Amino acid sequence: MKIVWRIVASFFGLGFFPVAPGTLTSLAIVLLYKYLIHVLALPYLLLIFLLLCVLGVLAAAAYSSELKETDPRQVVIDEAAGQFLVLLSITPDWTLLVIGFLLFRLFDILKPFPIRRLERLPGGWGIMADDIAAALMAKALLHLFIYLQ
Repeated sequence: MKIVWRIVASFFGLGFFPVAPGTLTSLAIVLLYKYLIHVLALPYLLLIFLLLCVLGVLAAAAYSSELKETDPRQVVIDEAAGQFLVLLSITPDWTLLVIGFLLFRLFDILKPFPIRRLERLPGGWGIMADDIAAALMAKALLHLFIYLQ
């Protein structure tokens, strides 16, 4: 089961990329959304997000425990779930995708208040929660941009 959690936590190995694995994972989600996922109906998109979150909490907890680290850089399922949430239900227009990508990465890296506090949650919850919060902030700004267009 350890290998399954490692695969899920690293989002199919992207977490082992030597440079910016979280950014690479976010980019992979943008491309998957643009070319495959955006055509799905909203209930299916929500189901995918829910699965990413549930599996993310479990896999992040298991793999970080195995490594004896609180938030290993190889764990990028949190970036996958966060980036997916930002893009969930938007038109797959390149401008919106790029803005959503940049906003998510900005909030995920800077972790403004109260995002950083969420990292203190135990196990996989802390690993996932800060990225979901960053995604919610990015999504709010993205939708403000869409509204003002």
